[in-house]
Amino acid sequence: MHVFKLTRRLIDIESITPNEREIVDYLSQLLSDLARRFGGDFERMPVEPERDNVFVRFGNPVTVLSTHTDTVPPFLPSGENEQFITGRGACDTKGIIAAMLTAAEELLAEGVRNFGLLFVVGEERNSAGAQAAARNGRGSRFIINGEPTENKLALGSKGALRYEVRALGRMAHSAYPELGESAILKLLAALDRILKVEMPVDPVLGPSTLNIGTISGGRAPNVIPDAAQAEIFIRVVGDVTDLRTRIQKAAAPDANAEEVLFIPAIRLGALDAMETTVVAFTTDIPAFGETWGRPFLIGPGSIHVAHTSHEHVPKEQLLDAVRLYKSMIVRLGNGA
Repeated sequence: MHVFKLTRRLIDIESITPNEREIVDYLSQLLSDLARRFGGDFERMPVEPERDNVFVRFGNPVTVLSTHTDTVPPFLPSGENEQFITGRGACDTKGIIAAMLTAAEELLAEGVRNFGLLFVVGEERNSAGAQAAARNGRGSRFIINGEPTENKLALGSKGALRYEVRALGRMAHSAYPELGESAILKLLAALDRILKVEMPVDPVLGPSTLNIGTISGGRAPNVIPDAAQAEIFIRVVGDVTDLRTRIQKAAAPDANAEEVLFIPAIRLGALDAMETTVVAFTTDIPAFGETWGRPFLIGPGSIHVAHTSHEHVPKEQLLDAVRLYKSMIVRLGNGA
């Protein structure tokens, strides 16, 4: 199947986290067929009930091509014009899966046998699939992770530090605010201080950035709110030990900041003569650890349109990604 047609076929299979079962079944058919035709070994790797990673290898894999099968909501069906393929997952990461599969089939037809393909679940929520894969390595020395980098090798990516910030108050009639204690006002005061916290800066990855993603609380307009909470997400660089302390101090005494997720920033591999970039988003790579080998990060499409209503991937970049993935597998297999 041509890479454009395959991209659209994959987009049209809804796979919003954690509903990856249908696309995993479809990929299982494709990968098991490749294994049958070219003498490979295919397996489904259980992650959670009704959720599996899929893996195929040909010979002893030096390099593994990998990306995730899940998408963010809402589902958007595929579309196409002369320049782009559109729809949910077009660049994040259905087009990448299609490019990897196409590259693999072409390499196999050319007699290359020292690589594998690994597609995992759950990247958009908690990297459950990558964490499960980290417990089940298959001996590869390199892993090429696919995310939209406009086909540039990412030299590094920022990490993630997520908090839930909660404030408690005391209910009262809004006509008599002195009898209550507003949790919302306390939360706002805490968030204002958190926004002023000094955060790490890295000479390669740039500054850490903070987003207040959600705010909720209160019971009715005429009731002094007794509870309020917010979720904050920090794209971190460098060591976060001092940052954690500063966040806790900034939240107090009005609120409590509970850490719910941490993924460290990472530095990534590069290859001579390949264009490079630095990305601010977080990937599955930290969850893989060192189990699947030295990580590289590259893929077609722009992260600026991922997770949007106008997500798309340039057709030219899909074709170029096929060439790049093939070249990287050959170069890494030859000790580049």
